[in-house]
Amino acid sequence: MKLKVVVHRAEEGGFWVEVPSLPGCVTQGDDLDELEKNLEEAVAGYLAVDAPCSPSAW
Repeated sequence: MKLKVVVHRAEEGGFWVEVPSLPGCVTQGDDLDELEKNLEEAVAGYLAVDAPCSPSAW
């Protein structure tokens, strides 16, 4: 599966990433290698959830 992601530099150092097609799916990492690993885990976790989850439900 290919997903568009948007990578940002964090003000305090490191990076954070969001997946626009998966609302609320975000993660961070101290470097790009860690970011990639964390992103894979975040997307897998997001897709494993059966019920839709959106910030408006929080």
